[in-house]
Amino acid sequence: MRIFFCLALVIGPCILNAQLGYSEIPLDYVYIDSISVEGNAKTRESIILREMLFGEGDTVSLDRLSALMDRSEELIMNTGLFNLAEISFKGWEGSTNKVHLLVNVEETWYLYPVPIFELADRNFNVWWVEQGRSLQRLNFGMEFAHLNFSGSRDRLKVSAKYGYTRKYAVSYNLPFINKAQTLGLGAEVAFLRNREINYATAGNKQEFFRDQDNFIYQRFQSDLALTFRPRIKTSHSLIMGYRQNRVDDIVVQEKNPDFFLDGRSFQRYFLMAYNFTYDKRDVRPYPWRGSFLNVVLEKDGLGLFEDRNALTLWTSYRRYLPFSGRWSLGLEANGKFSFIREQQPYNDNRAMGFGNLYLHGYEYYIMDGLDMLLGRSSLRFHLWEWGMDFGKVVPIRAFQKMPIRFYLSLNNDLGYAHDPYTGGVNAHSNRLLWGGGIGLDIVLYYDKVIQIEYSFNDLLENGLFLHLNLNI
Repeated sequence: MRIFFCLALVIGPCILNAQLGYSEIPLDYVYIDSISVEGNAKTRESIILREMLFGEGDTVSLDRLSALMDRSEELIMNTGLFNLAEISFKGWEGSTNKVHLLVNVEETWYLYPVPIFELADRNFNVWWVEQGRSLQRLNFGMEFAHLNFSGSRDRLKVSAKYGYTRKYAVSYNLPFINKAQTLGLGAEVAFLRNREINYATAGNKQEFFRDQDNFIYQRFQSDLALTFRPRIKTSHSLIMGYRQNRVDDIVVQEKNPDFFLDGRSFQRYFLMAYNFTYDKRDVRPYPWRGSFLNVVLEKDGLGLFEDRNALTLWTSYRRYLPFSGRWSLGLEANGKFSFIREQQPYNDNRAMGFGNLYLHGYEYYIMDGLDMLLGRSSLRFHLWEWGMDFGKVVPIRAFQKMPIRFYLSLNNDLGYAHDPYTGGVNAHSNRLLWGGGIGLDIVLYYDKVIQIEYSFNDLLENGLFLHLNLNI
């Protein structure tokens, strides 16, 4: 329908202008006279219009209009605030080529007062296999998360967590504080403590020590961030933070004197970081086309205390190339480089094995180090999609209809971690690593991703691995 409407916009004015002699707007352009928004019961209209690639008063060529509308729909969806976003023509004044566009959205569920039930370990397989499914390694509690607190896409999170980690945290992010919607603020404060601590790495496996009676590891952290987003795809952030960490004396006296270096049991420092992001992905939780670049330069230790001194560059670039309709190739490169080459505290010497920085087939291992390179590729095939309608069985309207998409993936990874100080007791450091395998990726709703993968590595090890990304 959108293509036919664009054709009408071309043909109609040609006839009218030939009869009336009107030529104010070129025949192959339209003037965006007005934009209406419907369905936004909570979200402010300005937040939606900010994500669009055109606005009221713009003149757009007809050959680009449909593509711009499609891309604007994707950008609105990427806010995470909606289950549906559609842009259509509401009106057209043929004599002047003025159009009235309608943005129809369906808001998702923003309030998540949900119980916390999570694994303390790095991934599901480490907990299930190596830690024997221990219930002591579970976290439970309550998190109040509002993803659109005042309707300005601002996020408020308050959590109280117990179990393996006792954590109390409050965070708030306001993406826009000025009329031009280019500046934003964010803040977070958290206090954590544990009875168990990962005090060292040996054989590329974490070594743990536990005291059943005392909290032997305590952390306090706070951050304040100023964000500048001049364009839709680009953002800059300046972060100021403070860290204060303490371990029991037994950790540094008997387990690892280099946990904070030099046998210290107390660490505190200020940090400053710059974060640059360029995001041109179509769907952020599971991209099919586009690109992504992230660069972080962080200075830990600003001279007020002598407990920490590091200057680290983290980079990540991803490219997604669709072809043949149902196929897409994902390419990814990640890097870490430490400008200060002296030994770092154990807990600040991470390279691979945490979060998204892992190799397929090496999920059971971690690789520490000052530097790191990680390359990954994933060839994906769109296998099948359908939807479930739960109706009134689910009381929350945003969850009543659940689209489900299935993809097959072929994964191939290469990685290298440079660890000049502790590499001697970790055989997988300071050498090239390879891993890969096949997987089934399941995308629920718009942003819940489940990955079931059979992976293997150059050690001839193999296994079935599970990865989850719920985007809450």
